[in-house]
Amino acid sequence: MKLSFIAAGLTLAASFNAVQADVLTVEKLNTLNQLHDVTISPKGESLIYGLKKGSSSADNHLYRQEIESGKITQLTSHDKSEHNVIWANDGQSIYFLSSRSGSSQIWQLPLNGGEAKQISDIAADINGFKVSQNGKTFALSITVKPGCETLACTNDARKADKDKKHNVRAYDQLMVRHWDVWLTDYKEHLFVATPNEQGVITQANDIMVNWRSDIAGIGNVAIHPQGTSLVFSAKDSSSDVAARDHSWTTNYDLFEVDLTKRSEQKNYQLVNITAENTAWDTAPVYSSNGRFLAYKAMSIPGYESDKFGLKLRDNRSGKIRDVAPKWDRSISTLQFADDNKTLLVTAQDVGQKSIFAITPEFNEVQKVYGTGSNGDVLTHGESIYFTRHTLGSPKDIFTINQDGYGFKQLTEINKGKLADIKFAAYEQFNFKGWNNEKVHGYWLKPANYEAGKKYPIAFLVHGGPQGSFGNMFHYRWNAQLWAAQGYGVVMVDFHGSTGYGQEFTHSISRDWGGKPLEDLQKGLDFIVKDQPWLDGDNACALGASYGGYMMNWIAGNWFDRFKCLINHAGLFDMPSFYQSTEELWFPEYDLGGPLFGDDKGNVSDDYNKFNPSAFVNNWQTPMLVIQGELDYRVPYAQSLGAFTTLQRKGIDSRLVMFPDEDHHIRKPDNLVVWYEEVFKWLEKYTKK
Repeated sequence: MKLSFIAAGLTLAASFNAVQADVLTVEKLNTLNQLHDVTISPKGESLIYGLKKGSSSADNHLYRQEIESGKITQLTSHDKSEHNVIWANDGQSIYFLSSRSGSSQIWQLPLNGGEAKQISDIAADINGFKVSQNGKTFALSITVKPGCETLACTNDARKADKDKKHNVRAYDQLMVRHWDVWLTDYKEHLFVATPNEQGVITQANDIMVNWRSDIAGIGNVAIHPQGTSLVFSAKDSSSDVAARDHSWTTNYDLFEVDLTKRSEQKNYQLVNITAENTAWDTAPVYSSNGRFLAYKAMSIPGYESDKFGLKLRDNRSGKIRDVAPKWDRSISTLQFADDNKTLLVTAQDVGQKSIFAITPEFNEVQKVYGTGSNGDVLTHGESIYFTRHTLGSPKDIFTINQDGYGFKQLTEINKGKLADIKFAAYEQFNFKGWNNEKVHGYWLKPANYEAGKKYPIAFLVHGGPQGSFGNMFHYRWNAQLWAAQGYGVVMVDFHGSTGYGQEFTHSISRDWGGKPLEDLQKGLDFIVKDQPWLDGDNACALGASYGGYMMNWIAGNWFDRFKCLINHAGLFDMPSFYQSTEELWFPEYDLGGPLFGDDKGNVSDDYNKFNPSAFVNNWQTPMLVIQGELDYRVPYAQSLGAFTTLQRKGIDSRLVMFPDEDHHIRKPDNLVVWYEEVFKWLEKYTKK
């Protein structure tokens, strides 16, 4: 996975600096209602969605909203929340996961009255599930010990592990940890199950018993509408040889199993239907008539930021073909429209995440809607239902016709909570960056902007590095929070950013400190001239992950520009980063191979050429360094290295460590402290 540009899980400390009551504060942000599990009924007359009333709230229930009247009915009120919501095909009930019986099981709720009924009763937590249209076949994701043919075997193994007197981890191959956990012997496998005569699932069969790795998540599982087959995405680990290279390969494949023969099978026969492609294959989706399987695929092995193109498999012939191969956008999500001839996809698109309709027969691509960040796309007839958020508005549900007309907002889940909030004005801009090529960005005015005044700049640098700071409302790097504190916010989507064509995205690989730095320099020069209310002599820069790397890089290569720097989880020393991170395919592609060279003896100079620690003699800018100790993507020694250097050189600096956080700061109380530290540092150097 890439170095996430949402790398610090941030919110605003309301207690800081007596922020005016009509701008966004951390309390207000944390209490906003949040949508999840948005689904459309089979007949298209109503929506069901989950509503979590605040980031740390236990009030998290399901609601039904009639599309024509807008009438809203609360469906659940149990103290245990619900998720993974799926409509039954007759529209009379819904399935969901809940731990209300003590473990995570599947429940079915009738919509014409009555209580939810537990319809799975197995000796394990169900992590996620899919169900066929006829309701007779379920696909379940369950964490088990590979090699165990029964759940009882896994439970016995867990008990034996718990009873051990020693505490040790031992490994014979990579990877040994991921994101924020040390890996164990237990993996997420895919099971199939059929309800018994009473409609309850009491048994489930592991279709990948001996596999030593996880599936790619229940979101990357497709079950045939009639339950005759299923397809899932995973890295092959059916043998020791197959599992050996998982930490340095991106070769996820699609595996298909014929479920019509399951009564004859002791071990399910998994067929790799994408074996010819040694790059990433994922996100399978069946058409509602079962004729086609669509999925997205990359073409460059080892490169996680390659373009995700669209593939279509004819399930009658088994033939797979590229769809709209000349379209230069990377697909985020996809699903079939009701006509089974059109695919609706989302993709990052010039600072937005847009909805497109693709017709495979003619390789035609039409933009349906392109303002803000759009997702959770659903369809019924000619209508499309989706969620949208922007730099000035959190997520709500909208609808539009497939031809791009009839745009309408359906929900206002935070209407009351935002009624008195004054959001900052914002605007997209572009300028000539590296090689005089067009580069885009956004600026935001302070929320309480007054004409004629000059305002200090918060210069936000996104991570990824193949990411984007676009038109989105996020609960961590939320640009409105800096604007609420009186800063002009500037964000530049430098070369390497996503949504501007694959060549633009690819241009950062092997050039981490080159084109992006030039774009940032030219972008800041441009915007302070174009927007004279911005005080170009009173600016601080801040970023996380690759954005944190860029703070370290700026400190040595643009060292006389900013009053201060804020570096969260930033890479400091590239050789040691390679030796301690977990997903080795990322540095091996972006930095030109393994640190020690390839099998032909070629050693990349990128680890030295673009190494921030090699330029510390130039460091002079005060820096705040922040890190989560459970971060295994950018291990915390990177931050210790930067802070040690700053202190030894006598540069004003501060190190803030969060022992119980990873690459992202997630816990609400920690978020408050995070922002207190950030804004104190900004004030110290911009408001003297």
